[in-house]
Amino acid sequence: MKVSILAILAGIGLVAHQLMIWFYAPIAQSGPVQKIFYMHLPCSWWALVSFFVVFAASILYLVTRNDRYDRVAAGAGELGVLFATMTLISGSTWARAEWGHWWLWDPKLTTALIMWYVYAGYLVLRNTPMGRDRKALVCAVLGIVAFLDVPLVFFAAKLWGSAHPDGLARQGSGMEARMWHTVFAGLFAFGLLWGAMLLTRIRQLGQKARLEAMLVWDEE
Repeated sequence: MKVSILAILAGIGLVAHQLMIWFYAPIAQSGPVQKIFYMHLPCSWWALVSFFVVFAASILYLVTRNDRYDRVAAGAGELGVLFATMTLISGSTWARAEWGHWWLWDPKLTTALIMWYVYAGYLVLRNTPMGRDRKALVCAVLGIVAFLDVPLVFFAAKLWGSAHPDGLARQGSGMEARMWHTVFAGLFAFGLLWGAMLLTRIRQLGQKARLEAMLVWDEE
């Protein structure tokens, strides 16, 4: 599928999702502030998917030494940090209304913040002055090691308990069918956006690599 078509579908999906949030999903007992959840959850899930892509692409790079996988890891890492940032901001806003605090140092939130710092460091490493092959190798190793924190974020509530809701589907969550419809519409719409952005970024990085190779060839 062409990136332009994917981007158009993402735009339509996001608009439809917003309409569902405000005109289809019922207002929860906690009030309209609960509607942040419909943005918070997709950002969180696609951040985790991004970091898994970094992990998988990093392994493939180490095995094949194909620069394409390095570019996939780089693009996914950038999107992961972006979506993780939106997750932390939306979650903090929601927490202020629900709990009366912008932040609680419980296991789920703490591991999520550590994950953000680790992958932010991953992006810093990618912008350090280093040989291309050596940088790709070091980033691949870090992309694999950094993923160790992702399962901890996902299962933190089960492992250590948390004020944060435990996963997507909880017994006794009290969510109505229209709420679930809105949740899955958001996951789908943000998935389209994620896919369009990732493909675009991979192409940009590929063009950048070709231009750099041309400059090196001209200098020689």
